[in-house]
Amino acid sequence: MELCDRWGIPHSKFRGHGDGTWTDLDRRKALAYAAYTRAVCPGCGTRPAEWDEESGGDEDAYRAVTHRCVGCQILADRQKKVPQGDEGHGVKVLLIPTAVHAALEVARTHTTRH
Repeated sequence: MELCDRWGIPHSKFRGHGDGTWTDLDRRKALAYAAYTRAVCPGCGTRPAEWDEESGGDEDAYRAVTHRCVGCQILADRQKKVPQGDEGHGVKVLLIPTAVHAALEVARTHTTRH
């Protein structure tokens, strides 16, 4: 349903059935998916019902674990080098594949020589 929502297509079309018109079942699925996504906490990705025993949930439904993302670590380290104040306003730190970076460097060197 996430792809159907993103692409704005009925679930039946995604499954390869029908002519692309929205059936009653497609609409009910879309509305249920929308209700589900509205209930998801943007911070942790869980829903209150998953924790609530009265709703069939469990207070031990999830475990907090740590995970180090090397990409996020590199971004955070580079972000520290962005100047403070006006000089750093609008500066974005992003990751690009090494091959793309190399191609950009070649292109930059090539254009500065001519």
